[in-house]
Amino acid sequence: MRVEIWSDIACPWCYIGKARFEKGLADFAHRDEVEVVHRSFELDPNRAKGDTGPVLEMLAAKYGRSLDEARAMEAHVASNAHSEGLGYRTEGRDHGNTFDIHRLLHLARERGRQDELLDLAYRANFAEERSVFDDETLVTLAVEAGLDEAEARAVLADPTAYADAVRADEREAAELGANGVPFFVLDRRYGISGGQPAEVFTQALEQAWQGRTLQPVGGDAAACDVDGGTC
Repeated sequence: MRVEIWSDIACPWCYIGKARFEKGLADFAHRDEVEVVHRSFELDPNRAKGDTGPVLEMLAAKYGRSLDEARAMEAHVASNAHSEGLGYRTEGRDHGNTFDIHRLLHLARERGRQDELLDLAYRANFAEERSVFDDETLVTLAVEAGLDEAEARAVLADPTAYADAVRADEREAAELGANGVPFFVLDRRYGISGGQPAEVFTQALEQAWQGRTLQPVGGDAAACDVDGGTC
């Protein structure tokens, strides 16, 4: 069975949702027969490369909130992350264009290192003092994930490398009706939106295994939408 996960590195609920999904998968009896594929979704596709800024200011502007209210929003997300055993910094993080990260993730998928690179990128963006919006950091992460440094640099130097693959993922998300992430599709039978609890993922995996038709699973859950950036 294949599980496809549309996500963006700028989305904290994708970071949290991945951890919850993995816990749900661990409780699924047929977990060894599940292939997980991560697909591209940009929350802020119109943002120029190199145009980065503080997350708190972005949240305040996006939602029409004060900086104190934005800090409270981040504290809520951090609480959810910490409950899953994830690190999360509420101050000092940047927001920017994620297209190059997605291109590298497609290279990593071809080399069998996609999950490793995704985990490293999430950790760098949300838990560590590393910005994921510059090429040198991305090369470092790629090497840590087991990719060849020269190959990673070549991808970043060529803006067309894996660009079609990223755009194809995004078109498919639109065709499936996904306007926010994380978005999970289980064997093209079940769709799950948002960072649902682990037990919801286990239930969905069991139902998809039984061959039921594609339909929403679970109630509303926190997600990030296409209006820009982190939420």
